[in-house]
Amino acid sequence: MLLNFERLGYWKYILLLITALTAAFLLLPIIFIAALSFGSSQWLIFPPPGWTLKWYSELFADPRWLESAWTSFKIAAIVTVLSVLLGLVTSFGLIRGKFLFREAAKALFLTPMILPVVVLAVGLYAFLLQLGLNGTMAGFVLSHLVLALPFSILSISNALEGFDTSIEDAAILCGASPVEAKIRITLPAISHGLFSAAVFSFLTSWDEVVVAIFMASPTLQTLPVKVWTTLRQDLTPVVAAASTLLIVLTLALMTLIALVRKGMKS
Repeated sequence: MLLNFERLGYWKYILLLITALTAAFLLLPIIFIAALSFGSSQWLIFPPPGWTLKWYSELFADPRWLESAWTSFKIAAIVTVLSVLLGLVTSFGLIRGKFLFREAAKALFLTPMILPVVVLAVGLYAFLLQLGLNGTMAGFVLSHLVLALPFSILSISNALEGFDTSIEDAAILCGASPVEAKIRITLPAISHGLFSAAVFSFLTSWDEVVVAIFMASPTLQTLPVKVWTTLRQDLTPVVAAASTLLIVLTLALMTLIALVRKGMKS
C-alpha cells in the first residue's frame, strides 16, 4: 500500500510537469507575439534589438486598420444581439418544449461547433453567393451568426436547466402573466447565462478569420482578415501589435466573465 502511495505521488509530479510544459507550449507563441509588437526592428525578429511603441502608433494612425477594427466591432455587436435573442428563444423551446426529435433538433443547432470550419465556410460561401450577400455586412452577420448561435444556445440552455421553474409558476399564481413571469423572474435568474452567451458570441465573431476570408471583399474586411492579408504581404511588426490587441481584448472579456460568475455565486 505504501508503495502505491509513493507511485501516486511520483505520478502527480509527472502530471504537473506535463501540464506545465503543455501550458508553456501554448502560451509562449502568444508571449513572443506580444514581445515582437514592442520590438524596434522593422521586421519580426526575436529577440528584439530594442523596445518601442512605434508600431502601435502606426497601427492607430493607419485608417485602414481602424476601419477594419470598426467593421469587426460592428459585425460582432450585431451578431451578439441576434445570437442572444435567437439563442434565448431556441433554448426555451429545446429545454421546455415537448415535441418529437427534440434531441435531434438540439444536435442540429450545435452542428456548426462540430463541423470543420473550412467545410462550413465553403458551404456558407456557396449559399450566400446565390443570395448575392458575399462581401456585404449582412453576409458577414449571417455567417458569423451561424458560428455564434451554438455557443449562445449552450450557455442559455445550461442556465435554464438549473433554474427552478416552480418560482416562475409561483409568480403566475400571484397574478403575473406567463410572459411577465419570464421577463421579471426567469430572465434575471439566468442573467449569467445570457451574459456568457453575449461574451462568447462577441468573441466568436470578433476573432473569426476562416469564414471571414470567404466573406471579405476589397472594400469590406474584418480585423482578423486584415491581419492575415498583411501578414502574407509584409512581416511588419504592426501585425504583431494588432494581434496583441486582439489577444488583450479576448483575455479582458474572459476575465470579466470569471469575475461576473464569481460575483453571482457569492
